[in-house]
Amino acid sequence: MSRMTLLQAMADPNLFASWFRNRKTWGSWFVFLRALFELPMTSDQFKLYQRCTGRNSPPAKVASEAWLVICRRGGKSFILALVAVFLACFHSYRQFLAPGEKGTILIIATDRKQGRVIFRYIRGLLTQVPMLQKMIERETADTFELDTGIIIEVGTASFRSTRGYTLVAVLCDEIAFWPTDDAAEPDYEVLNALRPGMATIPNSMLLCASSPYARRGALWDAHRRHFAQDGDPILVWQADTRTMNPTVPQILIDEANARDPASAQAEYGAQFRSDIESFVSREAVEACITPAVRERPPLPNVRYFAFTDPSGGTSDSFTLAIGHRQETTRCARCCTGGQATILPRKRRRRVCGPSEILSHQRSNRRQVRGRMAP
Repeated sequence: MSRMTLLQAMADPNLFASWFRNRKTWGSWFVFLRALFELPMTSDQFKLYQRCTGRNSPPAKVASEAWLVICRRGGKSFILALVAVFLACFHSYRQFLAPGEKGTILIIATDRKQGRVIFRYIRGLLTQVPMLQKMIERETADTFELDTGIIIEVGTASFRSTRGYTLVAVLCDEIAFWPTDDAAEPDYEVLNALRPGMATIPNSMLLCASSPYARRGALWDAHRRHFAQDGDPILVWQADTRTMNPTVPQILIDEANARDPASAQAEYGAQFRSDIESFVSREAVEACITPAVRERPPLPNVRYFAFTDPSGGTSDSFTLAIGHRQETTRCARCCTGGQATILPRKRRRRVCGPSEILSHQRSNRRQVRGRMAP
């Protein structure tokens, strides 16, 4: 017998149907879930899928990673909770777990208080469905232990505290508002710490959802690399508030647009903001960069100049730039995070102390001088 799908569970009066009485208002979410779990779509559903993903071909397999760029009041936190409960109660992970090992569904937000928003939805879904309530073995303020061998738990956005788990699913809420590049625990490092915990679970799932904000950080990077990419195993779904939740009054959105158009386009229109860039806009920086070039040798008979902006070692980046004049143009080769070299490299995102960074810089300066020697 085939396993029940989430959409079937949402239509079952003994499971989740009571939360979806007005099914028309949830239509866009049904399409998203079809895309997430590689379920067939009607022609109208496929058109919505194309609009929200920028793709022309249907999903080829169940997504192991999905990014939801969805605005305020769109319903994303509830849907994340629903997916978590479905995975915890209707999927079996025992064959991937060692004796005594527990699989974890981890909820992470900017802080534990915000993470409890999804957790409260999970509590409602588990405790108000008698069939699922019987599966609860233990409940605390931020944990459910189920008889399926799965623990649902609220965690923190820290690359230190998220290690050591065996993760069957991770729900990252409002990830656009997590700390980014200049923080001691940036969003990239948290995700890098989470992914190895999912490596031994073949059908594990990473779901990251947020209203969009600035064009930086993990959410923007995922959108930039995976949106509108046919065949990409990473699904990016971008939709405005009323597409996902038509019950939100249009007049509310119109008033927000009248007060602050840039903010409203992010909060309700699912557009990343360009009015809160750093000193130099992203487009200006990218226009000065040759894509895919990772190394440039020093030029003969050229005098180079360096400038450094130290960091205290915890809250921001230690940066170094090396540049030269070329006729009437000033050319710069920059690197950040402690790698002082004329060759641009990938940014080091772990926290380094000043003495360690200076040691790297001294070593790399010697390499530069060696390369420039006749």
